[in-house]
Amino acid sequence: MGTQKKGASRGSEDPVELACVPLQAILLADSFTTKFRPITLERPKVLLPLVNVPMINYTLAWLESAGVEEVFVFCCAHSKQVIDYLESSEWFSQPNFTVTTIESHNSVSAGDALRLIYERNVINGDFVLISGDTVSNMSLTQVLQEHKERRKKDSNAVMTVVIKRSKPSQITHQSRLGTDELFMAIDPNTKQLLYYEDKADHAKGSIYLDKLLLADNPSITLHNDKQDCYIDICSPEVLSLFTDNFDYQHLRRHFLKGLLVDDIMGYKIFTHEIHSSYAARIDNFRSYDTISKDIIQRWTYPLVPDVKFFGNSSIKLERQGMYRASEIGQSRSAQIGPFTVIGSGTKIGNTTEISNSVIGEGCSIGSNVSIEGSYIWDNVTIEDGCKLRHAIVCDGVIVKSGAVLEPGVVLSFKVVVGQQFIVPSYSKVSLLQQPTKQDSDEELEYADNSSGIAEISSITHTVDKLNGEITNRPFETQCWPTSELGTGGAGYVWSICEGGHDEEWRHSVAPIPADKLSEAVQAADDDLELTQDGRSLPPSGELKPDSNDSEYDDDGESRDDSIYFEKEVEATFLRAVHENITVDHVILEVNSLRLSYNKVAADCAGGLFYSLMKLALETPHDSASELVQATTNVLAKWKKLLKYYLAEIDEEIEVILKLEEICESTKEFAPVFDKILYQLYDLEVIQEEAILRWDDEKKDADESDKFFVKQAEKFIQWLREASEEEEEEDDEE
Repeated sequence: MGTQKKGASRGSEDPVELACVPLQAILLADSFTTKFRPITLERPKVLLPLVNVPMINYTLAWLESAGVEEVFVFCCAHSKQVIDYLESSEWFSQPNFTVTTIESHNSVSAGDALRLIYERNVINGDFVLISGDTVSNMSLTQVLQEHKERRKKDSNAVMTVVIKRSKPSQITHQSRLGTDELFMAIDPNTKQLLYYEDKADHAKGSIYLDKLLLADNPSITLHNDKQDCYIDICSPEVLSLFTDNFDYQHLRRHFLKGLLVDDIMGYKIFTHEIHSSYAARIDNFRSYDTISKDIIQRWTYPLVPDVKFFGNSSIKLERQGMYRASEIGQSRSAQIGPFTVIGSGTKIGNTTEISNSVIGEGCSIGSNVSIEGSYIWDNVTIEDGCKLRHAIVCDGVIVKSGAVLEPGVVLSFKVVVGQQFIVPSYSKVSLLQQPTKQDSDEELEYADNSSGIAEISSITHTVDKLNGEITNRPFETQCWPTSELGTGGAGYVWSICEGGHDEEWRHSVAPIPADKLSEAVQAADDDLELTQDGRSLPPSGELKPDSNDSEYDDDGESRDDSIYFEKEVEATFLRAVHENITVDHVILEVNSLRLSYNKVAADCAGGLFYSLMKLALETPHDSASELVQATTNVLAKWKKLLKYYLAEIDEEIEVILKLEEICESTKEFAPVFDKILYQLYDLEVIQEEAILRWDDEKKDADESDKFFVKQAEKFIQWLREASEEEEEEDDEE
């Protein structure tokens, strides 16, 4: 066949030649700047137990030690702070290690970021793709070698995903990092990834696999005990695939899962499991706590507090995993417990007890204070008699005498808690009022749209100004609502939005409460009873039906069901082609699928049209004109089948939109969109009214969405003129 592989454009050098190319990495820095609301609406600084070291330093230190020579740090939100920090750090002066920042204020997703990097043409070979909130000490030697060996044998092996064993809780169905239980299907012989789902139906403990997946792979292992480390070894084609598919935004939900279900181009993803090495990503407050404890307990060596690291003072390891800087002021009656880090310049008063906590630099902790399982950042003042349990306290906070922070509390920068005030569990407190327009909780890797970006920018600007004012004037002169945080308090308690209070415990630094565990156990027992009654078990081989529950719409499940539906329609159509099944019988089978998936006629039309176009693409051809002819032949032969589902103009428009989608994802079809559109009209598959309405709907669209409208401009103009002539003739009659 004369087909050209999608994505096989610049940067797709022979893997053998890549051995001499310097190893490069793309670091998506926005993950660590927009992660923790409301904290990082104010400042892109999230500290880990290497005292006073921003999180991005862990990622950069690992990349340097792993042999990466050039890192491109992509930043969008808070880009100025990130760039200013890197420029003032030692990373810009390291020998044989180049850090280059790429700034964009228009990118709202990983897909946008990678498309921009592709346009810059800076990636010369295989590269490491990682987020700025990943901590690791693994060696890249083996995974790179495996990736290159596979590339020599199969050029479609474009990506290797690093995974690690992490058994989830049978009660909460979440990992120790607070992430959802992850299901993977892997070929045990080749390590090829076949299925990936982190939003499975936990209540029933079941997943739904495509029957074709089971039929096409003689050996499959299913796992729910693996952790995605979010470290990927990518071939250059990955960047061009994002450029060819503008609907790829989310790295996992769109790109990875999209490649797994797309068997047209045949791209493959493989896994590499690490065992003795460490790799984990900070995805929420619970993972922040878990990884911090791993660092203190030295699982991440050499990235540990007592090893000299950029920006940290001299810290010594003492007995029972206690780390102390040389310059601290500690009362003799104060008790410092195991697995605790104390930063330089910190003063600790009489009879104070601290255990399993991280205390930053320049903090002042009074007498008779109790701190357990908490993270106190720099220059924090905690007055006498305070109690803190499993809390996060950011820079410059003041906790006045007798105040109590209950488990799960997060205090953002320079908040003041009034005397004797009790901050309720899981409260998030900021000097800013909660914005009326909520920004997305999802960081750059996960963003699906640009909602809230302008709001974030304005908030950041406001806080920069506020920080300057607060530094120069005492808190008591500010017009903060003291009632929210007690007498002399300053700050606003943010309301809990997504998930409500019932979900806060899942992602908190606080241990899961006993009552929540009891509820989870009871729910699991109830589900087990349903399963034993046989009411919750799906029929053998049945795919998961579409759901009207908004939960599925929010997390992308409905999109997955649409993909499964289209694959079932495609399999039905191909069986008809190869077994000479009549059109009437095909209609019966497609109608059966339509009912089982709760789809409408437009969905059937779109699925069948996709199958027809795929068949045309697989027909041998050596030029664009031959491809158009092959498409015309297929459409003419199966016109009756397609027309059955095109009773309304809206359904015809759906076919045009599907044609746009196919042309965006398949380079061979893109130049001949207008010719195929004409054939659809000429064969009377779609009417001129559908084409003209499609054109009208595109008039207010962005310029990027008008590409194919402009390509078909002459044909559309011809239709309009013909339509106007007919109207004039009718008027004359």
